[in-house]
Amino acid sequence: MNRLANFCAGPASMPTAVLQKAQDEILNWRGTGASVMEISHRSADYTELATKAERDLRKLMNISDDYAVLFLQGGAALQFSAIPLNLLNGGVADYLITGTWSQKAYKEAKRYETLGLGKINLVAQGDGTDVPNVDTWQLSGKASYFHYCPNETIHGVQIFDTPKVDSAIVADLSSCILSEPINVDDFALIYAGAQKNIGPAGLTLVIVRKDLLEQASAWCPSIMNYKSQFENDSMLNTPSTYAWYLSGLVFEWLLENGGVEAIAKLNHAKADMLYRAIDESDFYSNKVNPKHRSIMNVPFQLADTNLDKLFLEESKKAGLLNLKGHRVVGGMRASIYNAVTLEQVQSLVVFMKEFEQRYG
Repeated sequence: MNRLANFCAGPASMPTAVLQKAQDEILNWRGTGASVMEISHRSADYTELATKAERDLRKLMNISDDYAVLFLQGGAALQFSAIPLNLLNGGVADYLITGTWSQKAYKEAKRYETLGLGKINLVAQGDGTDVPNVDTWQLSGKASYFHYCPNETIHGVQIFDTPKVDSAIVADLSSCILSEPINVDDFALIYAGAQKNIGPAGLTLVIVRKDLLEQASAWCPSIMNYKSQFENDSMLNTPSTYAWYLSGLVFEWLLENGGVEAIAKLNHAKADMLYRAIDESDFYSNKVNPKHRSIMNVPFQLADTNLDKLFLEESKKAGLLNLKGHRVVGGMRASIYNAVTLEQVQSLVVFMKEFEQRYG
């Protein structure tokens, strides 16, 4: 087996132990004589799998019975539409933009103003390196909901404290869910694409307060209606069965390794190590305000951009994969999600220092 260090932003690295277990079960899951991909999602065996995955996630995040947990399709991007269709209800929604993904969510929500579903208000817009000062926020006051993205995958900007607003808080946790403890009760709705920190692409988690399930617009398609999905156990249509199965294995892996509290300590250690290597160098730089540096996605630039191509070529030869930064930001980016080990980040830091010695 030749598993290399994968720093891809998504689809991202998954725990080796999870992939090994899936490999062992691929042809004969639970003695059924078939793969989990080949059995009915309504069978007793699969229903048990789905129930356990939800139970384990609730334990990991301390999710109370006041919340519905939905395992949906369409990626987080589909939720950019589902959220206003389910929650706007003729009111005003506040959107804070701190990077590409919150901007996309805002742009998509604005489309529903033309249907008369309500108004979308821009609270503030950052420059991709910092979070706008709270004093500059233009909140509408008692909005139907306040939307933000706690961790911007592309820019590496993270908001660590839940915003103090008077509205129901909606958060896109796609790239930071399960990376450190949060108080779910602070939120009205949490959504997250699975392909960054949970499992493979094709599954999206939605954790929504049950008292909000009655607000969907008549325009809302059944497949995007939270109440319909809740009443059908996230199986209004055939779900992403294999992604659901793998996500359940990841939840098991997290629980076996101390849960979110334990993985958070490791994540902060990885991020501190990498940022320290960047800050102690004149060869590398990170433009994000240190107070808002992501512990999941670390973009960095080389002082001489002419060396970018060589850095990527040599890092790949060294077994360090997918370090190219997003085209919006450029440079490099190391996504150090839960499945990326401390040893792999150490290997990246060693390579960075050696590369600087050769070309700096």
